[in-house]
Amino acid sequence: MRVVIQRVSEASVIIENENVANILNGLLVLVGIEPDDNQEDIHWLASKIINLRIFPDENKIMNFSVKESNGEIIVVSQFTLHAATKKGNRPSYIKAAKPDIAIPLYESFVQQMELELGKKIQTGQFGANMKVSLVNDGPVTIIIDTKNKE
Repeated sequence: MRVVIQRVSEASVIIENENVANILNGLLVLVGIEPDDNQEDIHWLASKIINLRIFPDENKIMNFSVKESNGEIIVVSQFTLHAATKKGNRPSYIKAAKPDIAIPLYESFVQQMELELGKKIQTGQFGANMKVSLVNDGPVTIIIDTKNKE
């Protein structure tokens, strides 16, 4: 699994002119799933994201997690995170899991995130054409890949 995490002061997802997700302070998490991803990846990644100390304390030092700062989260599926661009100019998405594998893992990831955070996670819609808006706070953007555990 590969994620791009952005600390946001606001974020939203619109699908077919309908606002399906909207948060203020928290995280926007874009997630790409590979065919060999599994529950171990989900548990490790959800815990890592929820406990990342990337929110400021009273001294403006990044010392608090999204959970400690009572932040919200939007998770959006994004297979393009696994784009291979080595050959030519048209990205290949062969590394991205097909929907029959990716959807159950995505749903499990969202459930694990909710369990770790202790509250509802908002999402986009798997496979939909989404308009994702955000105001990156900091800016803080972190990329994590479970294959590298970094």
